[in-house]
Amino acid sequence: MRRCYLVCYDVGDEKRLRKTHTVMLGYGDPLQYSVFRCILSQQEKALMMVRLLEVIHPKQDRVLVVDLGAANECVSDRMEFIGRPLADPDLPEAVVV
Repeated sequence: MRRCYLVCYDVGDEKRLRKTHTVMLGYGDPLQYSVFRCILSQQEKALMMVRLLEVIHPKQDRVLVVDLGAANECVSDRMEFIGRPLADPDLPEAVVV
């Protein structure tokens, strides 16, 4: 079963930051530069984690992986945005006045 994950990272070194971004482009869609939405099987998630561990420095960098639920559920309902809309029309946008 495929699940939806929100993956965010904070990488201190510019070179590792670029490499981390490149790795993540292979696993999901960027919502912001260091925030990705990924639809992955358990095996794909495990491979992503291994690839990230090869790039980041665990004592200096941090990767957050949040399980948003089964991919066939309406994951978009759990995400809200303020400001400029994403190119993905399936994700909702919130406007604060």
